Formats: sequence, structure tokens, C-alpha cells
Amino acid sequence: MLRTLCLAILACVTLMPAPAMAERLRDLGAFQGVRANQLTGYGVVVGLPGTGDNNLEYLTQAMRGVSGRLGLPLPPGVEPGLKNAAAVIITAELPAFAKPGQRIDITVSTIGKAKSLRGGALVLSPLYGADGQIYAMAQGSLAVGGLDVSGNDGSKLTVNVPTVGRIADGATVERNVATGFASEGTLRFNLHNADFLTARRLRDAINRRFTGSASIIDGVTLAIAMPYGADARSMMMAELEMIEVQPAQTAARVIVNSRTGTVVINQAVRLSPAAISHGRLVVRIEEDPLIVQPAPFANGQTALEPSSTLSAEEYGDRINLMAGGASLSEVVDALNTLGVGASDLVVILDALKQAGALQAEMVIL
Repeated sequence: MLRTLCLAILACVTLMPAPAMAERLRDLGAFQGVRANQLTGYGVVVGLPGTGDNNLEYLTQAMRGVSGRLGLPLPPGVEPGLKNAAAVIITAELPAFAKPGQRIDITVSTIGKAKSLRGGALVLSPLYGADGQIYAMAQGSLAVGGLDVSGNDGSKLTVNVPTVGRIADGATVERNVATGFASEGTLRFNLHNADFLTARRLRDAINRRFTGSASIIDGVTLAIAMPYGADARSMMMAELEMIEVQPAQTAARVIVNSRTGTVVINQAVRLSPAAISHGRLVVRIEEDPLIVQPAPFANGQTALEPSSTLSAEEYGDRINLMAGGASLSEVVDALNTLGVGASDLVVILDALKQAGALQAEMVIL
């Protein structure tokens, strides 16, 4: 009897649904102000094997400036042949708390008619922030993953994108960004996705570890009281980031990419009772002309006699009933029984939404 009871309990535990996975605080959002900043700049890539911009006016002016900085100003009226140089835009991301002397990666992209940046080197160029200040200086040899070759007959082969290159550790940070990290009494934590239930659970978890320190501002932001001083504040943030919280279930949503025919349905989607009939009309027109030969010595000509066969058939005209409250797997199984493709599936889901049977938000990309 005891053995039977133990087996029954074990079976019940095995069949119980697994609990939702808890997420760390650092994976649910980010602290306000502790973020990366975008940098951009204008530069010149030299040393190209004849794949540069040639006569781009911006490039000519830039090369005049480069040669002038090196003490070799070009004489007035002289237009340099710049087939081996290209004007480029430089982009980079300055990490949070980056300090002068640290190095960051940069991406270099052409802005003119340059065919390839392979083999080129970027001349020293400043990188600016949104406030117009210089935050880094970039220079170095480019690594280009693309390839562009052409023949004398005009044939051309391009692999990937040869007009974009990357320089690992290609820029040196010259100025840090003031974040006010250690000077403010509270820090704000912003969730990646707005959800009041997740914000409440997160507030409760923080207050269990640091009593009375967290409060909700809205569905995205929490205010967390912090000690003053970078050392004490860093220790508290290290503990906060490891706090685990079970986020609320996401809203029911169906994502449709009309260009690729991709349809993604999350687990919260439910269906109300609905009957679906989805048919496809196929019309065929077959041409089988007959060759007509004239009688001997009739001075006639061979002719074609048109012969057409028309047919129309409709497939999939049965009606399928979908029960209410269907789960994600049941929704997929029910739609698969219709034998429809991705494009037809989009039409069916949109019709279910219009009929009020699909309890989800439709997002069309």
C-alpha cells in the first residue's frame, strides 16, 4: 500500500508543469545612465589598390587637410589623383565607464564611389559624441571581409560587402563620460519591457534584500536608494544584479513578417471557438494547337488550329472547427490540418483577429 502511494505521488510530481524560470535583474533591464554612447567621425582611408574615390570633392578637401597637418600643403590649383584613397564614415560605441587610454573597436564605411577598402589604412581621425566633443581618436589597418573583383570584359564578382571594414581596438579613448554614478542619492532601474507585474515582483525582491530601498515609478522604472560613495554603491549594485525574479508572462502576440512569410506565435496566444473554411481556387488553361496540312496539289499552306482546354478546381473547401481556449500547440496543430502555407496562414490569422476569435496582438513587420 505504501509503495503504491509513493508511486502515485511520484507520478503526480512528474506530471506537474515545470515552474517558470527566474531571471536575473541584470537580464531584465539596465540602470539609467550606465549605458554605452555612440561616436561617429569622418576620415580618409589610404593605400587602396586603385579602388578609391578618385575625384570626390570631400576626399580632395580632406587630403588637403591631412597633407597640411603633416607640413606638406598642396599648391593651389593642384588636384591630387586619389584613386588609392577613400572618404569614410567611422562609427564606434563608447562603453559605460570607459576611461582615457582604453581602446575600442571601430567600423569604417565608404561614403563615395570607392569599390573596396581591402588593404587600406585609416588616417588618424577624431570621433565625436552627440555633444560635439571629441571622445576618441581612430587609426589603423582595416580588416575587410568582402571581396570585389572584375575582368576586362566587364564581368564582376562581389562577395559580401567590401566597402565596410572593421578595426579591432582601432580607437583610443581620450575623454570619459560623466554619469553621476556615485553622486546621486537614488539610481533608476529601467526594464527592457514595460510590465507592472514584473516591476512589482522586482521591487518586492529588492526590498527583501535591502529593506525599503526600492519603489515603483511606473511600469518601466524603479527608484532604488543607494549609499553614497563609489565603493559602497558598486558593492550594492553587484548584489542587486544577481537577484532573481520570475517575470510576468508576456502579452499574447503574433508576429508576421510579410516579406519573408515568417509567422511567430508566443505561448500566451489563445483562440475562442471559431469555424474556418479556407479554399484555394486553381484555374488551368491548356493550349494544344493542331497542325492542319492542305491536300496534295491544293496550293494550300500549313496552318495551326487553336485548341484550348479550361478547368477550375477548388481545394481545401472543408470547414474546420477550433475549440475555445486552445493553447499554442493546439493552435498550430489546428492550422496545420488546413494544409496551408505561410502566406495563407497570415490571411487566416488576420481573419480570426477581425472575427474576435484570436486573443492576441497582431504585429506586421
